[in-house]
Amino acid sequence: MHTFALSDAACPLTLSQFACAVGDSIRANPLTQGVWIVAELSDVRISGGHCYMELIEKDARGTTVAKMRAMIWASSLYPLRSKFLAATGQDIHSGMKVMVRGSATHHNVYGLSVQISDIDPSYTLGDMERLRREILARLQREGIIDDNRQYPLPPAPQRIAVVSAEGAAGYGDFMRQLDGNQFGFKFHTRLFPAVMQGERTSLSVRAALSEVERDASRWDCVAIVRGGGATSDLNGFDDYELARAVALFPLPVIVGIGHERDHTVLDEIAAIRLKTPTAAGAFLVDRLADAWRQASELARRAVDFASERMRGDRLRLSHIEASVPMLVKARISDAHLRLTRLANTLPAVASARISRSLASLDSVPQLLIAAVASRLRAEDDSLARFSEVAAAASEQRIRDAGERLAAMETLVGVLNPEATLKRGYSITRLDGKAVRDASRLRTGQKITTVFSSGTVISEIK
Repeated sequence: MHTFALSDAACPLTLSQFACAVGDSIRANPLTQGVWIVAELSDVRISGGHCYMELIEKDARGTTVAKMRAMIWASSLYPLRSKFLAATGQDIHSGMKVMVRGSATHHNVYGLSVQISDIDPSYTLGDMERLRREILARLQREGIIDDNRQYPLPPAPQRIAVVSAEGAAGYGDFMRQLDGNQFGFKFHTRLFPAVMQGERTSLSVRAALSEVERDASRWDCVAIVRGGGATSDLNGFDDYELARAVALFPLPVIVGIGHERDHTVLDEIAAIRLKTPTAAGAFLVDRLADAWRQASELARRAVDFASERMRGDRLRLSHIEASVPMLVKARISDAHLRLTRLANTLPAVASARISRSLASLDSVPQLLIAAVASRLRAEDDSLARFSEVAAAASEQRIRDAGERLAAMETLVGVLNPEATLKRGYSITRLDGKAVRDASRLRTGQKITTVFSSGTVISEIK
């Protein structure tokens, strides 16, 4: 242990002296040596036989509140891994929440870290893994976990909407794969910038996806790419709202986040998951190359088919050209033979037709007589029927006329003046004319009143 006298307090320390003092203080503190620590493992990797990792702690909102480097030296790694694997059925990996026994140590160059000497297998899954499982289970219950996978990627995707951080190494790796591809393919890309680390990751990526969706018809797919880093830096992608947005997105989503060992919720729900941004770019190039090869193969087959067809047609034309003179001679010979046969048969055919015509003419008078007789019989029948109908109609007209005369006779009898006089009425005449208006009579005029029996002459007074 390095100690410094009070008289040395006024003397400045070198950085290494100060670092040694810090290290000595840490190693001398019993609270930092051989204690059990509950934390989540992040960025676990093995190098040179040693296991390196980060221990992290998050609050209820998922924000990282503490982080410290840790290691398991090779001398302890094999027995600890064997014990842990036997108890849990899985190896130590990022995302686990564990209880480890460790001692704080301080290196003048590498700073503060925890040297792990033991691990309690009862803590098997960390908050990160639990959160991922909960998100995936919720999406499964909602029936949308496989929705994005239902959108097929076009055979030749060239219009790529890229969600990434501008200037980030992962975005650069992705674009270099597309722009520098060995085939010279042209990709039409547009960056929709987003924060790809920290608490704003989910909100920022969702905003970028919304912007892409507003003009979704312009794009073949969306690529969400981010380079590697500490596993804890990818926590923002383990978010329910972001996972739901990706699951329901109306275009196929390609995810290339982190390193090969990294894993997020988006990897489970996106249409296509690639291990890195570079792999995502290479995948699109390979996809276009496959489409180009298929198109080239189809074009080659079409050319071969056309060439073969043309060769066959030329061969057939040659055969036809060679056979035309012979065919013409044969057709002329056949035609001449047919004409000869027709010339030989014409007299017999004409004689037979004339005979049939004469026989037909002989039968015409008999046919005419029979037809006239039949027509006369039909006319006689028609006249007979007409006579009967006319007689019946005449009788009916006579009966109708008789009934009308009888009715008129009855009406005349009713209207006869004598009948009227017999009913008690009288008729007054002036100069032989019936008087209908008394005001027309004058004093001294003589009027005649006719009764049913007798007549009376009167003078107007």
